[in-house]
Amino acid sequence: MTIIVTNAKGQHILFIVPITSKSPKKGQIALEIPETEARRAGLDTVIPLWVMVDELNADVLEASYVLEDRTPRGQIGNMFTDMIITRAREVRKAGKLSISSRT
Repeated sequence: MTIIVTNAKGQHILFIVPITSKSPKKGQIALEIPETEARRAGLDTVIPLWVMVDELNADVLEASYVLEDRTPRGQIGNMFTDMIITRAREVRKAGKLSISSRT
């Protein structure tokens, strides 16, 4: 899942939210993806999937390189997206958000 914002220089910053099938470890903050949302997004619906909201990857679109196909599979609904953003903001406010630069 990717959230895009524009910085003061007019660059598009991609915040890539990790999705994993591994259950969160103790201390990690994640939201389980409901089956309906997994189906909408074109993800596996047989196994539990998690959005890790305590870690984001950041990349500048204009300077990014692509090694894999980034064609969207589908999309996550607005209500679940809002839940992810709200939870990520809470995690950031609590000082528990980790951002890894991909540049």
